Amino acid sequence: MEQDCRQKPTYRDINRTLLIVPRSKIMAPSSSDLKNARTCLNEASKVVCFSGAGLSAESGISTFRDHGTGSLWSRYDPMKLASPEGFAEDPDTVIQWYNWRRQMIANAQPNAAHRALAARPDISQITQNVDNLLERAGCEREQVIHLHGDITRDRCHNQCGFSTEIDLIKGTGESPCPRCGAPLRPAVVWFGESLPQTEWQRAETLCQQADCLMVVGTSAQVYPAAGLIELFRHASAGHIIIVNTQPSEADRLADFILEGPCGDLIPKLLQN
Repeated sequence: MEQDCRQKPTYRDINRTLLIVPRSKIMAPSSSDLKNARTCLNEASKVVCFSGAGLSAESGISTFRDHGTGSLWSRYDPMKLASPEGFAEDPDTVIQWYNWRRQMIANAQPNAAHRALAARPDISQITQNVDNLLERAGCEREQVIHLHGDITRDRCHNQCGFSTEIDLIKGTGESPCPRCGAPLRPAVVWFGESLPQTEWQRAETLCQQADCLMVVGTSAQVYPAAGLIELFRHASAGHIIIVNTQPSEADRLADFILEGPCGDLIPKLLQN
């Protein structure tokens, strides 16, 4: 990306263009009291869950930037597979890579964390994930805000408004938009592109109105999405509860940090 990411932007500095902030070296957080976190969550009147790739990792969906060789960006060049420039250079390779990811998602199943969140329709869902595992766990589709798009759909690359659902198993090939003739492409946000305005505005409103924010399975490195955590902290006197397997950039803002697998901790956290 063209932006200089060496210094993390504040919420006021960011726009809706996707960028990554490198993780700084931080100390591992101390363990938190699950019981106290649960009490704060249950006392809240409006709870928002902001989730990232770690939520779906236990379902077998590869994360993007976790440590080790299992992360997608350790194996593939994001600029070749997730950017308008990469699509223009080699659209067939980009489409086939997304077909592979779509098959991976089709073969995955929602895990215990997805199911526990879906069982709480009173909790609003904002996710950076492009998969449909929250919906398949039972969340109403219109209640899940996908900040980075929806891999289950193709859309017009020229944004004429056309989009269509894709069979995740069969995938798709290069094809023109039936409305304007421009290429169709996965309906996800690529590097250098802006987040969808409607979803972003909905997410901002939810975070401004909430009195408890669950931050689940995210490194909090990808902006502007990660700025929603700071927005909540500035707008609310409520609590931030982080559930993650490793330290994140949001730890400095947290009231409670629960270290461990989402599939283990989320069902326990959401117990009445």
